[in-house]
Amino acid sequence: MTTVEVAPRTPEWLLRSEVGLCPCGCIGKRSNTGFVAKTLESATGLLHEAVFAEDVAHRPGMLQRTDVRVKLVVTFALLISVSLVRHMVALIAMYPIVLVIAALSKVSVSFFIKRVWLFVPIFTGIVVLPATLNVITAGRIVVPLGTWFGHRIGLTEQGLSSGGLIVARVALSISLVVLLTLTTPWNRLLAALRTLFVPKMFILVLGMAYRYLFHLLGSVSDMYTARKARTVNRDNNTRRGRAFVASTAGALFGKSHALSEEVHQAMVSRGFTGNPRALRSSSLRRYDIGVGAAGFLLVAITLVGDHAFG
Repeated sequence: MTTVEVAPRTPEWLLRSEVGLCPCGCIGKRSNTGFVAKTLESATGLLHEAVFAEDVAHRPGMLQRTDVRVKLVVTFALLISVSLVRHMVALIAMYPIVLVIAALSKVSVSFFIKRVWLFVPIFTGIVVLPATLNVITAGRIVVPLGTWFGHRIGLTEQGLSSGGLIVARVALSISLVVLLTLTTPWNRLLAALRTLFVPKMFILVLGMAYRYLFHLLGSVSDMYTARKARTVNRDNNTRRGRAFVASTAGALFGKSHALSEEVHQAMVSRGFTGNPRALRSSSLRRYDIGVGAAGFLLVAITLVGDHAFG
């Protein structure tokens, strides 16, 4: 008697369609992605942002044509002036100038604003929010929030003024730093830091951390893709995801440690001494001197204007 071999049936979950956002299932798709996949998607987005930043750094813009050393010195001077400003008006007047410089440097103004305001300044605002209450900062209550055990609770004028000043300082400082990093290639930035007598060890750590960050992100993404390609059924179990993250962290640590030795030996064999070098040497031009003079003029105007307000 011959046995007829029956072909395996296709799993039911593979044939089942996604559930829509509406009861009829015709509009949109409901995401069923685990936390590991979401984390890796964010890491991939970080890689895309880095590639985009390199693309912006090679555009023919105002800051791209400026010597990196001049940009570093002017940015540092502007950061100091921002930290010394005591009135909100001076910071508000300075911010449009930064946006104009970003536009002249071929940086999308909308992208620049989102990159700055959607992260650290909002987080800073949340941190300083308790300081605006009259419980911490005494003053005239302008936004009453009720009573607490018979005591009035609200936002004070002095607290709002101090909190707004801190948020504005952080936003403007981050705008200046983001503008510098977007318009400067990473290797030229490290080389300029070395010419300004920044310690060699500090630059070495920065350069290696920058390189290893993207390499490790790529390794984690490859490991997850390999695991997903060998998974037959749908696997969104949180416990299994945590186990995968733990095992991946251990394997990644061993891989990164072995790779660091190989990379260091390869760099030393090629003449690496710890000093970052650019492919072309840069010398100061009249354009660079003019940009530097304009930057220091902006610093002087900001400090004098702030002093004029009282």
